[in-house]
Amino acid sequence: MSFKVDESRRLYRHIAKHLRDLIDSGEYPIGGRLPSERELADRLQVSRTSVREALIALEVEGLVRINVGSGIYVLGPSALKSTIPFGETLIEGPFEILHAREILEPSVAAEAATLVDPEHVSTLDRILAQMEKSGGNDKWISLDREFHVAIAASLSNGMLARFIGQLFDQRMNPYFRRLASYFEDARTWGQALAEHRVIRDAIAAGDPEVARQAMRQHLKLSQERFSRSFGEISVPPHRSGKVTPAIRSRAESPRELQTKTSRRKL
Repeated sequence: MSFKVDESRRLYRHIAKHLRDLIDSGEYPIGGRLPSERELADRLQVSRTSVREALIALEVEGLVRINVGSGIYVLGPSALKSTIPFGETLIEGPFEILHAREILEPSVAAEAATLVDPEHVSTLDRILAQMEKSGGNDKWISLDREFHVAIAASLSNGMLARFIGQLFDQRMNPYFRRLASYFEDARTWGQALAEHRVIRDAIAAGDPEVARQAMRQHLKLSQERFSRSFGEISVPPHRSGKVTPAIRSRAESPRELQTKTSRRKL
């Protein structure tokens, strides 16, 4: 079934409305389980990331509960009091935010590498040291923001630094926070820290292309982390033959990018 949408609205919002209507109609009864993300994506002919954004929105609204390793369960019809007025609130989807950052921030990192000076590198080193000490708590998120904004600020363009900061702040919307609660932990924070160090090293080396690639891979890997299965998919991914549209190729690891940076120094 092809899923036709009004282009003036976000795709995930259309999907969420469609699922809400099915819940209201009794197609999916209270206590029942929704089809898996993969099954819904196949039926609606949309990406799994769009389905995931829709499911997160419905969970924040209080209509479904996501049980990792089990499935997505219906809590009640949309007549119940919603914590967020879904039809009126404009909230960007988490993957839309990450993709926007993937488009913009690599160019900022590349430009920062052409203008690098010891003071800018020292600022990044200070932030990274604090990140390591924070251990992945709420302070880590503010430091993550500070790191990305500091790179933009090194270009001496106040508007660009503010824009990067405002874009990062979308990470604090209720949909993004709920999605992050399922996939962020000490291990993923450690991975992100390693990726930040590769970005820092490329900028410090004055290598714009490696800096561009390092930032792009960091944001691509972030999308991959948030795209991991909730564990309710019945068909093994290697047998499905489908690829999540948002992730078209394997992101290189920080170790691979670090090797590239080292080779450029030779």
